[in-house]
Amino acid sequence: MKTLTTTEELAQFCDMARTQPYVTIDTEFLRERTYYSKLCLIQMAVPDFDGDDAVLVDPLVGDVSLEPLYELFRDTSVVKVFHAARQDLEIFFVEAGVFPEPLFDTQVAAMVCGFGEQVGYETLVRRIAKQSLDKSSRFTDWSRRPLTDAQKKYALADVTHLRKIYEFLAGKLEENNRTHWVTEEITTLTSADTYTLLPEDAWQRVKTRTTAPKFLAIVRELAKFREAYAQERNVPRNRVFKDDALIEMASTKPGSLADLGRSRLLLREARKGDIADGILKAVKAGIECPQSDMPKVANPKDKAQVNPALADLLRVLLKAKTEKSGVASKLIAPTSDLDRLASGERDVPALSGWRREVFGEDALRLCDGQIALTAKGSNIKIIKL
Repeated sequence: MKTLTTTEELAQFCDMARTQPYVTIDTEFLRERTYYSKLCLIQMAVPDFDGDDAVLVDPLVGDVSLEPLYELFRDTSVVKVFHAARQDLEIFFVEAGVFPEPLFDTQVAAMVCGFGEQVGYETLVRRIAKQSLDKSSRFTDWSRRPLTDAQKKYALADVTHLRKIYEFLAGKLEENNRTHWVTEEITTLTSADTYTLLPEDAWQRVKTRTTAPKFLAIVRELAKFREAYAQERNVPRNRVFKDDALIEMASTKPGSLADLGRSRLLLREARKGDIADGILKAVKAGIECPQSDMPKVANPKDKAQVNPALADLLRVLLKAKTEKSGVASKLIAPTSDLDRLASGERDVPALSGWRREVFGEDALRLCDGQIALTAKGSNIKIIKL
């Protein structure tokens, strides 16, 4: 269980990894007390050979620059293999603005290969590698040093078993001519837009029952201030103030520190200083927002009506396609896509890329009355009209 703590050691391993067809990578991090994830450990492994084929990289001990790792990320001759890569990729994007290329995500590949929706690493280890994982270090504090042997063993297992999982899934995809399906899915994971959180858009993640424009204008300004404050100081947004307090303030419209002091839900730290000033300014900006700049939420009455019978037929078609292809249904088309199709919309993900090939073409034919569905036992059959 070799741990790398210097730039030179990391560079030597990455140079060796660049001679291999792939490298498996995972990270351990903390996010409970910060806005951005705190990177605590990196695990890496290459295909088995004589030598140190799996290592830990400790960014919290010694003086190690991760630039050799980023150079490996930029080397397109080596496949970088992760499982459920999104949070790992966010760390590297925030730290260095770099994405590993090419990328292979075994969770995405497993969904395409018939292992179900968002299948966990432990399941793949058991079903493909025929091994079991020691869960004792799962909820450990990865920022504390020194790391125990149990922690190191647990961390390395996240990349050593991943080798066999990758080779199995990559072979399955090649065999079924579905490699390009996974490549399409990974495009979203390696897009900067996926990890760029703009403060002005933060209000859209706040759940509220009220859709009055003036109310939403205040919600927007409060959420914008909170997001910017949290990003600048690297603290969790809920440490600034929680959503329920945000909704309360959008309703009560506090105009002074005394008003903030009467809040039932606002944290004590938020009733004074920079946070209090920011809240009052945000509320004032929301109140004074011109009518033309107020947020607008689509009125349900303005949306196209969903044809419930057609939506049900699309669900039956999707189930048939899922069983035939072995691909998780939510990966092909979530319920929202089916409802949009049944209401006449055509700009939906289910009608593009590999999804169109698997489901979209027949979904359109069904909507246009060109095909019908019939059942024989538990089998669904498509009939051309």
